[in-house]
Amino acid sequence: MSFLTGGLGVIVPFLVVLTILVFVHEMGHYLIARRNGVKVETFSIGFGPELFGRNDRHGTRWKLSMIPLGGYVKMYGDADAASSPSDTLGEMTAEQRSVSFHHKRLGQRAAIIAGGPGANFLFTIVIYTILFMTVGHGVTPPGVGEVMPESAAAAAGIQKGDLITSIDGRTVNSFEDIVQVVLLNTGTPIDLAIQRDGAERKLTVTPQMVDQKDRFGNHHRLGQLGIRATTQAVFTRLDPASAVWEAGRSTWNTITTTLDGVGQMITGARTTEDLGGPIKIATMSGEVAKGGIIPLINFMALLSVNLGLINLFPIPVLDGGHLLFYAAEALLGRPLGQRAQEYGFRIGLALVLTLMVFATWNDLVHQFGLFSS
Repeated sequence: MSFLTGGLGVIVPFLVVLTILVFVHEMGHYLIARRNGVKVETFSIGFGPELFGRNDRHGTRWKLSMIPLGGYVKMYGDADAASSPSDTLGEMTAEQRSVSFHHKRLGQRAAIIAGGPGANFLFTIVIYTILFMTVGHGVTPPGVGEVMPESAAAAAGIQKGDLITSIDGRTVNSFEDIVQVVLLNTGTPIDLAIQRDGAERKLTVTPQMVDQKDRFGNHHRLGQLGIRATTQAVFTRLDPASAVWEAGRSTWNTITTTLDGVGQMITGARTTEDLGGPIKIATMSGEVAKGGIIPLINFMALLSVNLGLINLFPIPVLDGGHLLFYAAEALLGRPLGQRAQEYGFRIGLALVLTLMVFATWNDLVHQFGLFSS
């Protein structure tokens, strides 16, 4: 991928990755909608004026639009791309109602909405499965090869040759499991179980908080024990069943790690400097692409999980907001009033726009040093 240099080296990988992930997400909505007999009027990659498109035999307009930051599926009965109900729902004939999204059963509508994030999670599992079967699954044994002087590990009594078997009650299968927990730690004690000379020991260690700069120029406040593994990662090609299992496990770990990080930002335990927008994603896409196609595919899998999670946040306009409305409908036995939904969408749109502005501000400050003293 050496041809991706300069500005193209950022823009091209970013657009390729984003287009694939948006297509996967919207295809999840589309396939389940079609499965449930809903007519899909528009399948768009991007927003704004149409650049080009075509109509298929089912009457769906497949198009590429000018602003490539997202996409949408507009179903029959929708008033807009946000799936707001049309004012003409009560005037539809029986035939029109049979293909209208808003006239489907609650469970069907919920499945269609959940199909987008679900497709992103499934896509990540598929990517990891293929990589584990072809490139291999890298695992580093959880043994301690070196303990840094004056580190948190040294203070806790961890020694070279120790084998870490559990961390905070969770079984440790690899050194990567340890890193995943420690990096997200905010300076709180961690309980370890180790094997030393054939005997199990219990230790408590409090990670030191250090400021680290990644290869993208971003500063992160991370936990650190001060240990190194005994060996480097060993890559083993897995059989299909094992690959699927490990892919599901890796995807779940990514989901829980991301949610832990978001929760720490909400509670104030972690700063919001790690929150990035399109500029940061584009920059990271370009940098990752320099390492080759495999790192870029791995990065795309990570972004796919994040796209699925973001869309599940209970904010009107996002998929999670629709599911929140459906949960209220299930409890009340009827849909929320038109006005309540309208105000909900307005508030949701304001929240999403505010988050986008904040994330872009973060990008400008931390990626380019603008507005900082």
